[in-house]
Amino acid sequence: MGLHSVVLVDDEVYTRKGLIKLIDWESCGFRITGEADNGEDALELIRTTNPDLVITDIRMPVLDGLGLIQQLIEEDEEPPVFVIISGYDDFSYAQQAVRYGVHDFILKPIDEVEFTDMLCRLSDRLLREQDEKEREKRLENQAIIESIIKNEADESVIAVWEAQLKMTSSSSLYYMFVELNDLHPWREAEEVPLHRFMDQVEQALQAIVGGEQPLYIHEHRNRIGVIVSDRMLKPFHHHIRPFAEALQANIELREGRVFIYAGCPVQGLAGLRGAYESAKEALLYKYIHDHDGIVIHSPNSECTVQYMPVDQELYHRLIEQIEEYRLEELERSIKQLFRRFQELRYAPEAVKMNIHQCVIGVIDIIRSMDGDERTLGSLNPVIGWQDLNLSLRELQRLFTAFAAESGQYICALRKERQKGGIHKIRTYIEEHYQENISLKSIAAKFYMNPVYLGQLFRKTYGVYFNDFLLQLRIGEAKRLLRQTDMRIYEVADRVGFSNPDYFVTQFEKLEKLTPSEYRAQLMKGGASEGASR
Repeated sequence: MGLHSVVLVDDEVYTRKGLIKLIDWESCGFRITGEADNGEDALELIRTTNPDLVITDIRMPVLDGLGLIQQLIEEDEEPPVFVIISGYDDFSYAQQAVRYGVHDFILKPIDEVEFTDMLCRLSDRLLREQDEKEREKRLENQAIIESIIKNEADESVIAVWEAQLKMTSSSSLYYMFVELNDLHPWREAEEVPLHRFMDQVEQALQAIVGGEQPLYIHEHRNRIGVIVSDRMLKPFHHHIRPFAEALQANIELREGRVFIYAGCPVQGLAGLRGAYESAKEALLYKYIHDHDGIVIHSPNSECTVQYMPVDQELYHRLIEQIEEYRLEELERSIKQLFRRFQELRYAPEAVKMNIHQCVIGVIDIIRSMDGDERTLGSLNPVIGWQDLNLSLRELQRLFTAFAAESGQYICALRKERQKGGIHKIRTYIEEHYQENISLKSIAAKFYMNPVYLGQLFRKTYGVYFNDFLLQLRIGEAKRLLRQTDMRIYEVADRVGFSNPDYFVTQFEKLEKLTPSEYRAQLMKGGASEGASR
């Protein structure tokens, strides 16, 4: 398989050249086939070269990046994949990009590792899509139906196919997508190839409509397309929902969930494009109907899907609960988040964008604590699901697992940092024990609760703070008594005791003899055997 072609569009030449040098394009499965410094020139270049991928800036002279994407989408049935790079973190741009189906929105300066990872995943996706297209090209019948969907077939071809499907130009028909969900690489379940799932769909159709009824099924990337004729609906009183329910029930799966999306009815194969387009629109309502997995498009529906960020209060609360590892509250917040996705009718791409925002927020926290998010087993599923078919229920499960594991990891990182912090506190005590320090003053200096600091010190070193401080001071006092002729009150002051009598009391408590007795023993040739050395 050859390399995927790429066109770079940016009005800053150093940005284009820098990107070309920064990335090992061939190892990612791509090659640069053209460059342009404005949208208008890029439009002609793309029309001429038909690249697989267009990487474009947003703000450019003549024709900006979004205008370029919009024009290509409007004039091309199969436009290239788009990736936007921008120096502006503007949600309105990202929102519009989502509507246009842009693969990714990347902010400058570009992170080499993340950009390379995105390209590798995109290359894999394009390879899968190319394989599917090649299979489709080998199936002449499917190609003909595609031409009908695109309004490219003449009346004679349509008449032949209507006869094959036992239809007339006045017969009612629907176009339907059948989609297998929740079988992904991170789940302990056998993956079902699309061609095998297609066989299962065909068997289920035959079971509910009978073997004599001609069928048309077709692969559409990661789902199956089905033409549902009025004859097929006859046993269901010509209603599409009970037909969809029967089909869903008859597809035998050991794992996973089947989702079905039906468009609006049209008259005859000449109207197939309208049926197909309305079925595609039904895909946008997937997560709204997650409970039963059946979406029937209604042209009269006034409820449109939403493309917007989640409530920021909920987002910040969720991030805080992850960081503080409040698991029960976190699970409630995640349930609330996903309930809002349904209640406010979020489009799948908007759900993707908001989940991505939450994941990035958590990763930023982990990195700020010198952690490595790649150690999380739940990371790859929650960032790698975008090109897969997942139900909202499964996505919630994956995100909950990520949030819980991240919270636990952040908690462990915090404990590690606290261990490092307590060592710094010990060093500080050892350097300042001669001064008037206390547990309370040190806790204030290091912005800690004194009770907690005392507990942490005892747990870490097996000794109470006051006992540790006393040992340091008495140890230094003994050295001064051995090596100098300083008076007792001078020694007391030097090691941090403002009251000489209290110093004598504490020295005797620890050494079982007074400072004077300790020095006297030294003068006689050695300290008492009972004294600590």
